[in-house]
Amino acid sequence: MGEMGLRELKKRRMYEDVSDIAVRLFLAKGFDAVSVAEVAAAAGISKPTLFRYFPAKEDLVLHRIADHETEAARLVAGATGTESPVGVLRARFLSGLAHNDPVTGLNDHPQVLAFHTLLNSTATLVARQHAYLERSEAALAGALGGTLDARLAAGQIIAVQRILAQDNWRRIAAGERVEDVREDAVRAAERAFGRLERALAPLAE
Repeated sequence: MGEMGLRELKKRRMYEDVSDIAVRLFLAKGFDAVSVAEVAAAAGISKPTLFRYFPAKEDLVLHRIADHETEAARLVAGATGTESPVGVLRARFLSGLAHNDPVTGLNDHPQVLAFHTLLNSTATLVARQHAYLERSEAALAGALGGTLDARLAAGQIIAVQRILAQDNWRRIAAGERVEDVREDAVRAAERAFGRLERALAPLAE
């Protein structure tokens, strides 16, 4: 591994380590009760150094899901000519349900539930998620061609993924078991993506 590779690996580890430390503090004390200075001290770095990695306090939390921001766009861009964009994303979501991927909301691990509760119950994090979703839509729209129709389609697809995952999370957070929710979750995903497939079929023509 060259110098650039080692540098990039070190940078990635720094992101992950600082984010993990911050999330642990936020879960223990509450997002608003923990200052950026406290996170920096716990991570053993200066506050200016922390801000070089995370421009805003909310980014310390959103880093956990940053890889998913362009996932839909990457999947669509990498699809073969025989696969429809919606079909590719439906297959990915159903696979996530089968493997209890936290991004689908179908996961009852205490740490996952606590993280989702933090995300969805903190006003500034909820607001930050809107920007995250807008970037997801923009990336997917680009992969779909960048036209107005592509932007409209991307908005619908991202909304379906978000609402399906949120419904799963809410049921599990309310006390239902994953295995009691799974069948409904799969059925809802099949129905929602099926409707998308029919509605967006002209986009693939």
